[in-house]
Parts: sequence; structure tokens; C-alpha cells
Amino acid sequence: MDSYFFLGTVVVVALAIYTLLGTISFMVYRKFRLHQEKNNISSCFSFSSCFSFSSSSSTSSPGRKHQVFPSFHGADVRKSFLSHIMKEFKSKGIDIFIDKDIKRGKSIGPELTEAIRGSRVAIVFLSRKYASSSWCLNELALIMKCRKELGLTVMTLFYDLDPTDVRKQTGDFGMAFKETCKGKTKDEIGRWRHALEEVAKIAGYHSSIWDNEADMIGIVTTDISNTLNISTPSSDFSDLVGMEDHMKKLERMLYLDLNDVRMIGIWGPPGIGKTSIARVLFRKHSDSFDLSVFMETVKGYTRPGCSDEHGLKLHLQQQFLSQIFNQKDVEVPHLGVVQDRLRDKRVLVVLDDVDQSAQLEAMAKENKWFGPGSRIIITTQDRRLLKAHGIKDVYKVDLPPPDDAFQIFCMYAFGKTSPKHGFEELAWEATYFSGIHPSGIKSMGSYFRKMSKPEWVNALQRLRTSKLDSESPRTHRKLINRLRNVKQKMLSNTLSRIRKHQIASAAAKAASVYETSIKEEVDSSAESLNH
Repeated sequence: MDSYFFLGTVVVVALAIYTLLGTISFMVYRKFRLHQEKNNISSCFSFSSCFSFSSSSSTSSPGRKHQVFPSFHGADVRKSFLSHIMKEFKSKGIDIFIDKDIKRGKSIGPELTEAIRGSRVAIVFLSRKYASSSWCLNELALIMKCRKELGLTVMTLFYDLDPTDVRKQTGDFGMAFKETCKGKTKDEIGRWRHALEEVAKIAGYHSSIWDNEADMIGIVTTDISNTLNISTPSSDFSDLVGMEDHMKKLERMLYLDLNDVRMIGIWGPPGIGKTSIARVLFRKHSDSFDLSVFMETVKGYTRPGCSDEHGLKLHLQQQFLSQIFNQKDVEVPHLGVVQDRLRDKRVLVVLDDVDQSAQLEAMAKENKWFGPGSRIIITTQDRRLLKAHGIKDVYKVDLPPPDDAFQIFCMYAFGKTSPKHGFEELAWEATYFSGIHPSGIKSMGSYFRKMSKPEWVNALQRLRTSKLDSESPRTHRKLINRLRNVKQKMLSNTLSRIRKHQIASAAAKAASVYETSIKEEVDSSAESLNH
């Protein structure tokens, strides 16, 4: 009995000692990892550790939206470089996020998350030791997530580093990454790898090709400033009538969530609004692509002294690549350069007002020229050109329905989508005279803008007389019938809006007055002809 008790005691004591040793070993290992992590975190760039700022400088504050979020690893990026680029940001009035009040730990906290999500541009300065910090890698993963989900614009600068080493995690960069991955979960490592692969695809700046660092910094900050100007929420299209409906229809054709390459045509007569529609679509979605370019009025791109088609295509490719990469004097020795440069890039391209097949062959000959997920949009007046290029998805821009026509007229006549009080009847009648083409409606609206009510009445009377004088009596009856049909269609299509704005009687009265006036003059003209 005693021997069993003694043996049990020995076993219990041994287990206790083993457990104690295991706990001590775990604590030592944990302390070592925390120390290593702390070193990595402290080396990841913090603006406050490199510079001192006056109280008037930008500082992080809860809920504040900054224009630019920078991601640095300060250990291998010279302080003079950082100081210089900060000075340039400040001189250009760019509000950059400063994380001096944020306590760094293993995970990204809510304040930093909000700072990234609230910024309009993130610039990632990738250096050899960037991947030695799990903090920087987590920061990058969040930046790339916001790029995908929120359309955050991400710009890159490869500081003494080859982008291939980032994409494939090789070289010194890869060694640092492997060291950081020790003890991490597969999910965490996978998330980091994906972020590095994606950020390496973004066409960025390379410090190795610049002899003068100051020139490079000037270019970088200027481009960021221009990007901010472009990404600023614009009111240019906020009041474009019918634009929301155009966007919904086009987005259904684009299938932006799919990873294939698609070419879409936007087709319609001159002045119908093709360019405006394409521009709104471009502004709305360009930030979610690696590269984007809006080639305006392609038919106007010519090369002085170039008579052969091959030379024209080379010139078009040069113009195209210069704009999409924002670089001057891009060399294009052959017509395969676009494919060589863009086949692994997800791009959004708008070729506006194309009128020759050579233009498409030069800049967007085949889908395989562009990376997965790319979208190429071509606006043109010639549907046959789209068909010849094999483009099956074509969005036809139709003439505006009567309700939209009335709103367009009001936008140009009154500066809003509804008429001023007391002008309802006059506005409806003027819309009749405008025709159904947007350019005619806009011109008529501009003509009436800032006129007094008596001036409106006189102008409309002149338009009635001019309309009758321009047509033979034989066609007057046809005009009346056409106006009756237009009136019925307009009133039918706009019933819901008319109720909302309580101008049903005004519209009906305007149509009736107009028809009666014409009928009286037609009858008078017919009577005089009979005598």
C-alpha cells in the first residue's frame, strides 16, 4: 500500500515538474517572439519617429478623413528621402496620414483601419525589408482589400527593389518574408502572399531608374496630386438627366465581377451623349483597375507627315501607352508593345469617338492584349465598325423619353430639372419646339435661359410663326396630328412625375394652347388659300 502511495506521489511530482518546465519554456519562447515582433514593428515606418511637426501639422484624429495613406518600412528607406517627400506633400497641400499617436501591436486596430478606409489614395513604398514586419504586411493586406472592395486608389514606389521579388517573394525581400512567416497560420501567410502579388502588379515608380531623387519625388507627388484631383467626387455629372439608368444598363453588360476580358461598344448618333455616358462610367470605376485611360476623340489623333497605316498605328500605340502609363516619349518599335506591357494588367480603357478600324487595331486589337478582368469601352457613331471588330455587346444610346427631354430642357433653361414657378406652361411648350435630340433640347434651353416671362411669351410666339411659315399649308395638318401624338405620349410617360410636381394641368394646358394656336393659324391659312 505504502509503495503504491509513494509511486503515485512520484508520478504526480514528475508531472508537476514537467508542466512547470513546459510553461517556463513557452513563456521564454513567447517573450522571444514578442521581442522579435517589437523590433520589427519599431522598424516599420512611423512618421513621428523620423520627423518633428508643429502643432499645425496634420495629425491623426478619430474619424478624420485623410487624402493619402502612406505605408513605409523606415529601417531601409533613408530619412532624407522621407523628409523630402513629406515636404513636397505639404507644399502641394496634400493631407497625409500620420500615425504618431497610434500604438503598434500585432494586429491593425480600428483607428488605423478607419484611416486606410477613409483615405482616397494609398501609396506603398516597397523596400527590401518591408516584408520583415508583420505590421506592414497586415497594413498592406488591408490596403489591397480596400482597393478591391472600396475602390481605394493604390500607388506604388519600389525603393531599390525589383517588383518581381515582391510578386514571387524572392531575393532579400523573400528571405525577410519567410522569416516573418515563421509561426504564422496558413491563412495569414496566404493573405500576405496574395496582397504582395497584387501590389506588385500595379505599375509604379522605380527608384533605381532615377539619377536625381528630387526629380523622382517631384514626379511622384505631382502624380498623386493629379490623382486626387481626378478622384475628387465631381458634381460635373450629378445633374445629368437619365444617367443613373444608363449606368445600370451598362454595368449589367460589363459584368465587372467576372475575370474575363470584355469589349463593349457605346453606339449612337452625334451629340446623343455617348462621351458623357462613357466619362461617367470611367470616373465611377477607374479606381478599381490597375491602370485606366480615357482616350478622348480618338478620330482626332493624327501624326504629321504620316501617310501609311502602319506608321499611324505605331503613333496611336505611342499616344495610348504614354497616357495609360503617364510617361512621355514611350518607345514603340513594333505593334506588339501594347500586348507586352498590358497582358498582365487589369485595365479600364475608353476609346472615345472611334471612326476607323485602324484605331482599334492599334490600341485594342484582341482581348489577349490585356490582363484578366480588363474592360475596353469604345464609343462610335458607326455600328458596322464595332461589328467588324467582333464586338457583340453594344449599348445603343436612344433619344431621351419625353420626361427626360423636359428635364434636360429645364436644366439648361433654369439650372435645375424643374421649371420656375409660373413658367410651367411655357417650359412645356418650349420643349415641344426643341425636338427630341439632346443637342437641340440643350440649345433651346440655353436660348431661354435668364429670359423674363414676357420675353418667353414673345419668343414662343415667334417660334410658332416661324414653324408655320417654314412649312407648306399641306403639311400643317400633319403637324397638328404629330403634336397630338407627342402630347399624348409625353403626358402618358410623365404622369407619375407630373403628379409629384403638380403641373399636370399646366402641361395639358400648354399642349392645348399650342395645338389650338396652330390649328387657328392653319385654318386661317387654308381659308386664305381657298379664296
